[in-house]
Amino acid sequence: EVQLVESGGGLVQPGGSLRLSCAASGFTFSSAAMSWVRQAPGKGLEWVSTINSDGGRTSHADSVKGRFTISRDNAKNTLYLQMNSLKPEDTAVYYCAKTRFWGTVLNDYRGQGTQVTVSS
Repeated sequence: EVQLVESGGGLVQPGGSLRLSCAASGFTFSSAAMSWVRQAPGKGLEWVSTINSDGGRTSHADSVKGRFTISRDNAKNTLYLQMNSLKPEDTAVYYCAKTRFWGTVLNDYRGQGTQVTVSS
């Protein structure tokens, strides 16, 4: 059974930082491209970042480029999202996903999500 369990969300002030983690199991993590997607209140899913299987290639949405960094540790079956210079518009539920198509919200599996709230 595929499991993706996100953690690390919370309340942070504008300009602050958070690091999200996603523990993966039930599939060969080291062979899978992975993504982060998010959903803001009242809006649809938005693609955030994608990383290839060995971590050598990444892509980020223009809205987060230069502020967010996706990474992975295949030895630990864990995906990360380092978020810096957070803005109120980054407030959303963030999901870890096993990527089906690079740079999209089309994924094979998605976790339950972790809430990130950016507010003073």
